[in-house]
Amino acid sequence: MQLREAEDAGRQTALYSAAMIDLSKVKPGLSGSADLLVSAEHTAPRVGSGMVAVLATPVMINVIEAAALAAVEHLLPAGHQSLGIHLDVRHFAATPVGMQVRATAELIAVEGRTLTFRVEARDEREAIGDGTHQRVVVNVGRFDGRVQRKLGPGTAEPQGRS
Repeated sequence: MQLREAEDAGRQTALYSAAMIDLSKVKPGLSGSADLLVSAEHTAPRVGSGMVAVLATPVMINVIEAAALAAVEHLLPAGHQSLGIHLDVRHFAATPVGMQVRATAELIAVEGRTLTFRVEARDEREAIGDGTHQRVVVNVGRFDGRVQRKLGPGTAEPQGRS
């Protein structure tokens, strides 16, 4: 019984912490965009997602996430940021090297700490992708603490860290 009570208390604390984040400036209707000039480094063969030298789907998704960040990140309270948690995106048209791509993200819902965006990507000629994207707002310090605890005592630091 004590374990269940501790779990319930932990959930209540998590809900209380989520409620304490002031997201009053983050409202549906906010939008952001991000641009990319497609070069060889952005193509499927270079990122390992295919063999045709056109804009890679993972790169298109990166531009979409950057558009969502541009919509809301500057409005989040100090010490908080949003992290991508869900993507439902179609990539339905190819973009060759040399073309400009613009992704847009419109915030369509705020549910607790979860932000939902309608997203679209277009090149100079046509729409190339669309869908929805969700992000969750986190306290950077607490999030980093959880990540560091994954290393645990006695585990090696990742290379490049000092």
